[in-house]
Amino acid sequence: MFSEISEYFRTEALPHIWCPGCGIGTVMQALVRAIKTLQLDQNNIVVVSGIGCSSRMTGYLDFNTLHSTHGRALAFATGIKAAKPELDVFVVMGDGDAAAIGGNHFIHAARRNIDLTVIVINNSIYGMTGGQSSPLTPHDKRATTSPYGNLERPLQLLAVAEAAGATYGARATAYHNQLLTKVIIDAYNNPGFSVVEAVSQCPVSYGRRNKFKTPADMLRWQKEHGIMKGRQEIGDEEFLIGEIFRAQAAEYTREYEKLRQRLQGGER
Repeated sequence: MFSEISEYFRTEALPHIWCPGCGIGTVMQALVRAIKTLQLDQNNIVVVSGIGCSSRMTGYLDFNTLHSTHGRALAFATGIKAAKPELDVFVVMGDGDAAAIGGNHFIHAARRNIDLTVIVINNSIYGMTGGQSSPLTPHDKRATTSPYGNLERPLQLLAVAEAAGATYGARATAYHNQLLTKVIIDAYNNPGFSVVEAVSQCPVSYGRRNKFKTPADMLRWQKEHGIMKGRQEIGDEEFLIGEIFRAQAAEYTREYEKLRQRLQGGER
């Protein structure tokens, strides 16, 4: 029930702007329930977003929030965590925000393994700015910039994160909302750069163009095509959900603090 988590919202900003059937609100609920379960200090949390439908989330959450510029959420979040590593920093981005204009920041934040919990809401399209295809739009799916079907292969965002040096990656969907809450908790508990890909539905910009009659049809599609990691073979449109990878590496702010203390002690 909303009353259980209402303390985490700026209720005066509600109702939200998202379209009926949009999955972003479900992802927001999963994030808030993860924070509640973790019993984090509300005043110690920072949520950073970029630009786009998903990035409006920071307007509704009653934490320290920063609605930044398109593709630059990770740059702002990196600065916050580097300046005040004791803060709990969450970053919310859309698929275009994270993987297109923000792709370079994504790679290097992962390379640094800075302790950020990143949620990339993947609705397979630029929902707010005109319905263009994004780097995560599936092959052959329609958008305003690919009216006859997308010719490009989608970027495998978690594979990029792992290759770049992130130490935790997971995927869940708006339908699998309990799993989504769990992997956000696991991502927070990982001491390094952690990425959760939240597959979500955009019934207006994506669904109408790709033969989904209702938002419920899109949720059923997530249920049928999201396959828990462990099955040997998956179909062409299926995708793995759950924890995808986990590794260990030095975390940037902790290494920086070690260097600072060493230099203050007179070492070179």
